[in-house]
Amino acid sequence: MKYAAEAIGTFFLVFTVGAAVGSGTQFAPLAIGAVLMVMVYAGGHISGGHYNPAVTLAVLVRRRIAVRDAFMYWIVQFGAGLLAAAVVRGIVDPAQATKTVTMTLAGHALAAAFVVELLFTFALCYVVLNVATSKSDPDNSYFGLAIGFTVLAGAFAVGAISGGAFNPSVTIGAATMGMFAWPTLWVYLVAQAVAGAAAGITFRALNPDDK
Repeated sequence: MKYAAEAIGTFFLVFTVGAAVGSGTQFAPLAIGAVLMVMVYAGGHISGGHYNPAVTLAVLVRRRIAVRDAFMYWIVQFGAGLLAAAVVRGIVDPAQATKTVTMTLAGHALAAAFVVELLFTFALCYVVLNVATSKSDPDNSYFGLAIGFTVLAGAFAVGAISGGAFNPSVTIGAATMGMFAWPTLWVYLVAQAVAGAAAGITFRALNPDDK
């Protein structure tokens, strides 16, 4: 059940990213933040509502998921993201899709993308750990809103710098849809992985009694 919930949530997140950006709507950040919020509310009680391998890494470091489950989550998340990318490529108007500019970064722009992906992926993972896994704040009613708005804020703040992925599944899916250049993906994936691990370590340091 939890793997299915992760697959559904990740699929709709990546699908929304691709469909919103591919169709050229200026409200793409709002759509992306909103779909993440509702999917967290829909599946959070089943799987924790990660929908993001970096979040799963943070939860693993925070010791709220077993290693085996973490690996299964990663398989499901990447698989669902690739499936969503394939569906988007099949339904978005090819004439419109050709207008999507592949983000190709180098030099200062590449370094800037690394920094902002690191910062906002950390922020997202840190928020998830605090609102969805903290024993001092269990069963709250706002966790989905907090998580969705973190992505919304990041997309508006730094989307023009890095594309605002903050999620390895989104990163791979976006590259499959022609939004990111494959040679620069390592910058995104390294930044996101470091951010997820750092968020888990930070949570444990700030909440030593929350085990």
